[in-house]
Amino acid sequence: MNHFSLIETMHCEPGTGVARFNLHMARLRNSAKVLGFAGADEAHSALLRYVAEQAGPMRLRLELRPDGRHEITSAPYMPLPVDTVWKIRIASTARLTSTDPILRHKTSKRAVYDAARAEYDRDDAGEVILLNEKDEVCEGTITNIFVDDGAGGLLTPPLSSGCLAGVLRTSLLCAKRATNRRLAVDDLGRKPFYVGNSLRGLIRAELA
Repeated sequence: MNHFSLIETMHCEPGTGVARFNLHMARLRNSAKVLGFAGADEAHSALLRYVAEQAGPMRLRLELRPDGRHEITSAPYMPLPVDTVWKIRIASTARLTSTDPILRHKTSKRAVYDAARAEYDRDDAGEVILLNEKDEVCEGTITNIFVDDGAGGLLTPPLSSGCLAGVLRTSLLCAKRATNRRLAVDDLGRKPFYVGNSLRGLIRAELA
């Protein structure tokens, strides 16, 4: 039995519903199938009912347990100012292992991400990026990484580097706005880059 849950964190707006909803549900179903979780369809239906009752911008969190039990929680959604730039630090001790298949799925197994986040105070780092055992850039503690390719597109680490299949990342790849490319820390210093997730979208970033 798995001792962790599957997680989807989403942005919901009145009138338009959940941003990238189909991609969130596709990831949930795929992860449930691969990892042997029950109840993905029931969680999908429950989320639809829950969203229909919401009156304002919301941050939604869906948790699916291995036995099919699920929980949906919400909080008011507060957008970031349009000129937000996050200061980025690189984790010095916490590392990801590129061959760990669980990294492809969004789960409650977050010890390594929590360790990376704990390396820096919130005032000193808006996000902390983890590397893998090959010193490749993988992802942030709550975001994927996107580097400006200089031609109007974005470069993002491949899943084989040890990344979550983020919903925003998937949407940009499907729209051909992003391309998979192995990245090093030097790439973040030479080119403009962003961090992002489906809840917040793309956020401008600067390497501290």
